[in-house]
Amino acid sequence: MDSIHVLIPLAEGFEEIEVVTVADILIRAGAEVTLAALTDHLDVRGSRGIHVVAGATITGTEEADLVYLPGGAEGARRLGEDPRVLELVRRFDASDRWIAAICAAPTVLVRAGVGADRRMTSHPTVADEVRGHAAEYLEDGVVFDGKLVTGRGPGVALDFALDLVGLLFGAEHAAEVRGPLMCEVVH
Repeated sequence: MDSIHVLIPLAEGFEEIEVVTVADILIRAGAEVTLAALTDHLDVRGSRGIHVVAGATITGTEEADLVYLPGGAEGARRLGEDPRVLELVRRFDASDRWIAAICAAPTVLVRAGVGADRRMTSHPTVADEVRGHAAEYLEDGVVFDGKLVTGRGPGVALDFALDLVGLLFGAEHAAEVRGPLMCEVVH
């Protein structure tokens, strides 16, 4: 199998759980993950003040199989205000590549004009904006429609990430990644 490359644009105010969890699970699955800062500064502050060091800047990182847009109210707002991110999302949509967005980040899809003909979900705080754009708005944890995947928020980040592994690598590989995580352990 060829290597799968995932691009995660990072804006100040990103939701830490959604970045670290999804990146970690995709790396465990064997994907090459690039965290790409929107600015020249690779040190990017999350919504809870945790700093993550990106491996690149957004410029010149368009080649990927999947672009994943993490949420966080401030982070999603900044992603949606960046013309490079909006153009990137449009290019991925036009070339039938995977696009994933979670929490407040489906608003970036709205601003890019992507997803109007598809089913979507989002964090409840941005539901009205996304509902007014999507063909159908669902309150499910993760929603798939073609090569567009949307999620509700940080609480579904692990399932969201494992679903992405299933889509990119197959259900059997997703089960192999899931096993050691002890997701089924109940106290």
